[in-house]
Amino acid sequence: MADYNKVGLLVIREDRVLLCRKRGLSRLILPGGTLEAGETPEACLHREIHEELGDVVARDLEYIGTYRDRAASDDPSVVKTVEIQLYRGEITGRPVASSEIEALVWFGRESDREELSPILIHSILPDLAQRGMLGWGV
Repeated sequence: MADYNKVGLLVIREDRVLLCRKRGLSRLILPGGTLEAGETPEACLHREIHEELGDVVARDLEYIGTYRDRAASDDPSVVKTVEIQLYRGEITGRPVASSEIEALVWFGRESDREELSPILIHSILPDLAQRGMLGWGV
């Protein structure tokens, strides 16, 4: 069992992936968050996307897969695992970083891989590239 069980939203536009940097964390992660008791993954995404990206709505959700890897941390002595149920979807409205999000980034081919969380580098982005969902690999 993973230390953290989360649901993530994959938004791809013009071959770029929407990522965010939470306050206090240097690594880029997917928008989304932790499932609450009794909550469906879809309900979790709707709640978290509203909390993190402002007045936007996630729509056309499609389950992509479940990924597991080391959780993002700026402290190398902290080794925890995260499991992410990933859904691809679109958002309506213009995403704006909330109080818990420091920055939103459209990550693409030329972007700095050093900023990515371990699960994005090792699991999610390579799988998306292999499946032809991205025109580039990690």
